[in-house]
Amino acid sequence: MIKEVFLTPFQKFVKIESFSGILLLLSTVIALVWANSSFGNAYSELWQYDIGIVTESFEFKKPLILWINDGLMAIFFFLIGLEIKRELLIGELNSVKKIAFPLFGALGGMVVPVVFFFFLNQNPETFKGWGIPMATDIAFSLAILNALGNRVPLSLKIFLTAFAIVDDIGAVLVIAIFYSGTINTTLLLIALVLLALLYFLSFKGFYSKFIMFFFGIVIWFLFLKSGIHPTVAGILLAFSVPIRQKINTSTFLENLEGVFNNIKNASISKKPILSNEQIEHIDALEDWTNKFQSPLQHLEHSLHGWVAYFIIPVFALANAGVLIDSSMQIETALVINIIICLVLGKGIGIPFVIFLAKKMKLVTIPMDINFKKIIGVSFLAGVGFTMAIFIAGLAFATKPEYIDSAKIGILIGSLISAIIGYMILRMDSMKQYNNSK
Repeated sequence: MIKEVFLTPFQKFVKIESFSGILLLLSTVIALVWANSSFGNAYSELWQYDIGIVTESFEFKKPLILWINDGLMAIFFFLIGLEIKRELLIGELNSVKKIAFPLFGALGGMVVPVVFFFFLNQNPETFKGWGIPMATDIAFSLAILNALGNRVPLSLKIFLTAFAIVDDIGAVLVIAIFYSGTINTTLLLIALVLLALLYFLSFKGFYSKFIMFFFGIVIWFLFLKSGIHPTVAGILLAFSVPIRQKINTSTFLENLEGVFNNIKNASISKKPILSNEQIEHIDALEDWTNKFQSPLQHLEHSLHGWVAYFIIPVFALANAGVLIDSSMQIETALVINIIICLVLGKGIGIPFVIFLAKKMKLVTIPMDINFKKIIGVSFLAGVGFTMAIFIAGLAFATKPEYIDSAKIGILIGSLISAIIGYMILRMDSMKQYNNSK
């Protein structure tokens, strides 16, 4: 309990992501076993079951898997947007000096795998899969890194988190530009006008979670119907959430003292309920607390557990169940291509670009991070599970026969990357421990 109190916010973030990675692994295993068991038909039928609103004049229904991939994942992207905004304003990406190291790492981790994919791909029908190996799964990779305990410096975890966030920015841009459908400009313009209104209200210091929720649903629907993937709406909505508090700490403490005295001196009901006086003062306390909290920080804190412990595991359960039998058609070249891109594209691309940037004196590497640690983390970055599967579904939406092949490549590539990355970091930490004796 004492340890929990003194954990830094970043360490708490790492703990949440690490446990999320374990849940993600369990969900993946359950999905694979379920899909290949005697109940495999039930697995497929469950995710294809139509859910929605149907009336005489209006019909809006989608298979359950699309509610997860288009709906729940929009919340996941909304959280990513909040994290990106925070990091850009006050975090690890808020200055040129801070962003340089993870930025070059992320560039190597995005560009080199894509180059590998283009070079290895020989089938025009699988060409659209080039975006699959771009992003890093922060939950899985941090869970593996955290398994090494104190043998891994905190700066390495910060580096992994920072370049994974830059990766996510790149992946979101790729989804918005290359993996959206035919665009209905009228609906898109209406959505952008509503977003602009939210940005204006935020700029003027006005924020209401109820208005955000209502606008969010409308904007999500408009993006969905306009042809832009609705998860992009999640990112854009997040940037309308203000980060600044309405009052500072000293003002809050002054008012807190006043509210405390008022509650202390208020009349006490003889019944096991609050008196009217106490209710008024409690309402005042809640009002001051809301003004004291950063809206962005509060939302991020509230959503993190839901995303880590529910949305991402459910996404894995719905998407990782690949039926493996003799009748399935596997595009072997695609499987091998994705494996190579995830393992070697990340494992070579990240350290290579960082090495070049260091030689050109564009980045400064922390003293407690040696090049072996960078190579180890680079292989961990090849664990591209969540975003990779998500992009695979978009890339091959019109060619579903390739989706299972892509998923197999992602699962195998992520597993190999995880093992190699873990072994490199473990051997490096053991060597440092022996040298320190």
